[in-house]
Amino acid sequence: MTASDKKGQRGIILVVNTGSITTKFAVYKDGECILEQKLEHSVAELAHFADVMDQDQMRTDAIISALGQQGIHLEDIDIVMCRGGLFTPCITGVYNVNADMREVLSTSREGNHACNLSALIGDNIAHNINQLREKEGLTPPFGPCVAYVADPPMADEMLPECHVGGIPEFPRRTLFHALNTRAIMRRYLRESGRKAEDTTAIICHMGGGVTISTHRGGKVIDTSHGLGGDGPITPERAGCCPPFALIDMCFSGKYTKQEIKKKLIGKGGAVAYFGTNDMREVVRCANEGKEDYQLFLKAFVLNIAKYIVSQGAVVDGKVDAIILTGGIAYSKEITDAITKKVSWLAPVVIYPGENELASLAENGYIILAGETKIHTYNKDHIIED
Repeated sequence: MTASDKKGQRGIILVVNTGSITTKFAVYKDGECILEQKLEHSVAELAHFADVMDQDQMRTDAIISALGQQGIHLEDIDIVMCRGGLFTPCITGVYNVNADMREVLSTSREGNHACNLSALIGDNIAHNINQLREKEGLTPPFGPCVAYVADPPMADEMLPECHVGGIPEFPRRTLFHALNTRAIMRRYLRESGRKAEDTTAIICHMGGGVTISTHRGGKVIDTSHGLGGDGPITPERAGCCPPFALIDMCFSGKYTKQEIKKKLIGKGGAVAYFGTNDMREVVRCANEGKEDYQLFLKAFVLNIAKYIVSQGAVVDGKVDAIILTGGIAYSKEITDAITKKVSWLAPVVIYPGENELASLAENGYIILAGETKIHTYNKDHIIED
């Protein structure tokens, strides 16, 4: 968030973002980040838990301990913002963490991933804060502390026709960088002076995973799938694969189910070709004249460009902007190459990097200001906008 974005913001926000071996958290006070920390969990520490979802109390205690060491008083925190986990049904926006959400995340109903822990941890901490306030007789300015998630990755606002797959058993589903792309869309609207209801943008997030999503009228009406084989080649993911070749691999007897999944996600893309997921290394080697790196880089750019342009068809070519974001957007060689291939469709805007903690804090201040609708999650019914 820029200084102008922070004007008028009040309150203290704790932000939680869990990864497979790390727990990131930050504290924002009146719009300024006053603490940011990454807790790294050792293999020995994690070995005590049979499943990642069993780690919620351990990580909760670790954050509370770290806050205390930094002189942050729990009772001063007004709101806890958490990275969204894998849960459906949902749309974009903010949700208070409730029993239904906890059940779906803790049982990994929609997928087992460390991001599911964020909401559980945030809710644990909010409960601790409210207990402490009650014990000390405190009356907080914003009422009870509540944990929220913002723009969960499986948020689904796709047009009905975008859901249809080649056979009924394979409907298209969503899993994309909802948090960052929605934050980037808000930034673009602020800086361009446009209104969400009148704007259509295709946003390409480029990191370890790459997703392309179409934002129209404040909704995300189509998107590629960051994990499910519906998308471009990425630094570490195979992207869309030929089905017959994949079937042959599955039944070859050479690989286990988990080994094949790892080939597609984690050991695909640049990792499969060069043993690295660092696109800076790929670009460097390509610039040194190494032909295999040059060829891969051309394919990487072309894959992304194809997916961007194909989403233009969803809105009949009526696109106001194409936005490139994520860590790879720092590479001018890559953004220039993509721009050359897609700028005929719409002007290209580049917002490099991502900051999930800042994006969550931004959502938190929108909540505290009463400027957004709070959705209540129901595990069995789609939330109506």
